[in-house]
Amino acid sequence: MFHTTAGHGGFHLSPERNAKVHPLLRNVAGYYEEDAAWSAVATAWPDLFTALERRQAEEALRHSWPDAWEAIHGRALRPGESRARDAEAFAQDHAKDWVVISAIHSDHHPGFTEVVATLGGQRDPSAQERRFLVPSKDYKVGPFGFVMDETRHVAYDGPSSFIGWRDRGRE
Repeated sequence: MFHTTAGHGGFHLSPERNAKVHPLLRNVAGYYEEDAAWSAVATAWPDLFTALERRQAEEALRHSWPDAWEAIHGRALRPGESRARDAEAFAQDHAKDWVVISAIHSDHHPGFTEVVATLGGQRDPSAQERRFLVPSKDYKVGPFGFVMDETRHVAYDGPSSFIGWRDRGRE
């Protein structure tokens, strides 16, 4: 059964139908939201979906549930085939690099972007943070973030344009 509301919707499968969904995609309660999880239903019953919907489901699986996609298709995804896999590779490759988590145009240094970076781009309140100034013309964020190049971008601890940093060190 397909449910829809003004803001959201999705499929609800009977226990018998839900049992036919691949185990790596199966929702125990049998509910599959319309944004991406519906692709599990389309994968289990491709004959109920159009060719376009099947392609969209396959794409949703590659990008959202790469482990399930690989199990279903019997091969590993290659770089560029899955945003999730590419994000994992980026995180592994840059775990020890300073990756920007926040940026603002500097009020104190025109033409520069002030950034806050953490090792590996961790967004954890306990993560060590470091600020840098980057020439704004060089600040181009990739799909998974901006990696600081410490040979070109020096750590910065001067006046800040970030509200949360303005009073640090004045206690």
